[in-house]
Amino acid sequence: MQRQTQVQRQTLKYSPLQIQMLNLLHLTTLELENRIKEEMEENPVLEEGKDEAAKEKEDLEDIPDLGETVGVGNDEVPEVQDYYDWDEIRDNDIPDYKTYANNYSPDDEVYTRPMVEIVSFREELKEQIHFLDLNERQELIADFILDSLDEDGFLRRECDIIADDISFANSLYIKAEEVEQMLHLIQQLEPAGIAARDLQENLLLQLDRRNVDTSQWKLARKLVADYFHELGTRNYDKIIRTLEIEEDELKDALQVVVSLNPKPASGLRSDSSLNHSIKPDFLMRYLNDGDIEVQLAWGNSPALRMSRVFTKMAEEKTDRATRQFLKNKINSAKWFIDAIKQRENTMLNTMKAIVKLQYEYFQTGNVKKLQPMILKDVAEIIDMDISTVSRVTTNKYVQTPFGIVLLKDLFTEGVAREDGTEVSNRAIQEAIREIVEAEDKRHPLNDQQITDLLAKRDYLVARRTVAKYREQLGIPTSRLRVEI
Repeated sequence: MQRQTQVQRQTLKYSPLQIQMLNLLHLTTLELENRIKEEMEENPVLEEGKDEAAKEKEDLEDIPDLGETVGVGNDEVPEVQDYYDWDEIRDNDIPDYKTYANNYSPDDEVYTRPMVEIVSFREELKEQIHFLDLNERQELIADFILDSLDEDGFLRRECDIIADDISFANSLYIKAEEVEQMLHLIQQLEPAGIAARDLQENLLLQLDRRNVDTSQWKLARKLVADYFHELGTRNYDKIIRTLEIEEDELKDALQVVVSLNPKPASGLRSDSSLNHSIKPDFLMRYLNDGDIEVQLAWGNSPALRMSRVFTKMAEEKTDRATRQFLKNKINSAKWFIDAIKQRENTMLNTMKAIVKLQYEYFQTGNVKKLQPMILKDVAEIIDMDISTVSRVTTNKYVQTPFGIVLLKDLFTEGVAREDGTEVSNRAIQEAIREIVEAEDKRHPLNDQQITDLLAKRDYLVARRTVAKYREQLGIPTSRLRVEI
């Protein structure tokens, strides 16, 4: 016998509006534009434009005042204006053809912006290959080698592995010697150093291509060929002692090595394919009284409304399937519009809270003015969850007078000082950068020496913390910062 029991429990359910808002909150401005276009294509009820009620209100405000009205019974009609008003508009009856001027010649051409065709550096190298006298088998090997190059123009794979891949893909037997022979041919293409298997081979190819018969070039080639490890570790004392040369000679040879291109494909890659434009999500305006006004970079997002044609059709249609389809689309459009409005309000409130916490930084642009701030601090001000703040600040940028700033960079941990106050770790990183830039390049400071100098600035951090911040800044160790 079955027994029925009643159980009470709590479950968390999201409404369709909440789901829409969460899906839109993490999007950047550019991503939101594309999302709106996709939604308008999928949902016929959604269209661009202001809501009819708001539009009618604006239209009424734009209607000019026609003068006072006089009552005639229960009706009111506008009072007739004086005759001189009619003189001002009497020329409105002139036909358009009498006032139309054609200032264009049939030979005039309308300027259109040319489309830029981006060609990869591999395609450019293949075009150079076509000028060589190669048979079909050699062209197959050459194309496979060029397709195996990485983004910097290096060949990171062994010739025997490439030979096996070509043989397997084309049902042919390709020897590793054939790949090696074709590789040497490709390395003769422009720019010099292309298809090198490592940095050392890349530099040697460039030095051999120029073939300058001077003492400093000969010394530079010897350094790259025989003392490449010492160059990498900047063990200049050993080089001077072993080669029995003067310090000035070594410095001249190093200038030659530094002039070489460490990434051979950089001369072939199009800059337009490498640069990614950043469109800020927030704009800042500084008022005369010192306040900072925050607004969305998009202004208010493009006005969206529900189509009156489809909403009226949903009321009139008696077909159940059509009425249900339109009802679902109308609800989806309404949720989408409300979600965008909530997204705008949440983003503005979050950005205003960040400005409040980092007011001194936004006034000066000085990184040292950054205050320790975590997601929880902002969440408490706007009375929202930490995950919401995380979504708002992910991949979002703000346009300031001192440049475009990534919001995530404003969230920093705090380091306690002797007086009990806290300072942002970004300020400590900036101090480390200043110390390294001012050091003696012949005798760079190690991490412990940097730690001692920070202590004099009242930044009490451990040596391992200095090492971590130095690595985050991309500053090499003291041994690798030696210059002569």
